[in-house]
Amino acid sequence: MKKSMYNKSVAIFLMFAILFSSCESAKNANNTQKGAAGGAVAGALLGGILGNNIGGKNNSALGAILGAVVGGVAGGLIGKKMDNQAKDIQTSLPGAKVERVGEGIRLILDENAINFDYAKANLTEKAKTNLNKLIPVFKKYPDTNINIAGYTDGKGSDEYNLKLSEQRAAEVQNFLLNNGISTDRITTIGKGETEPIAENETEEGRAKNRRVEFVITANEKMIKEAKEESK
Repeated sequence: MKKSMYNKSVAIFLMFAILFSSCESAKNANNTQKGAAGGAVAGALLGGILGNNIGGKNNSALGAILGAVVGGVAGGLIGKKMDNQAKDIQTSLPGAKVERVGEGIRLILDENAINFDYAKANLTEKAKTNLNKLIPVFKKYPDTNINIAGYTDGKGSDEYNLKLSEQRAAEVQNFLLNNGISTDRITTIGKGETEPIAENETEEGRAKNRRVEFVITANEKMIKEAKEESK
């Protein structure tokens, strides 16, 4: 059912993209304008459709990134900057799981990078060490927004886990703020035990689920500059 919904969404996106590309205004535009305009509409459609409709686990990050897509030539310029940032993150913190999605980055920090003890929100020394490795990268790319999502394992009540996950996201936020990352770049959310990346039936799996994830996207300044550069 979820696969069918995905296929239907992609089909709708392609239909609208084809219709747009055949309109008279696109025909009369130069190649650069066509690329920018077509990409912007296609990106907006794709972000809206897939961000809302993709099924399966762990898609809130994907939806957030696609929902913020700019598209076109400007989107391509943003994507190149995200490529560079993703590479720097991977180099600085090899234990992190870095995924480049559209014009953003999904960064998964599980027990290999930012681990939490059971039922605890405080950062371990290992977590602090690894966050310190990310700080220079975040400072190198100041024109990005950082959304921090906290997660728990499957033990405990939904209400308890939601609160604990919010506390974990807040702990990471405070660490970044205390080390020079601007407060207006960061937002946090608690996701509780939802969207597990491993089975909750084993301690190994539960340790992976006690994590934080970052969704990194362009801020308004980066978007504005990319649009100006693409003209």
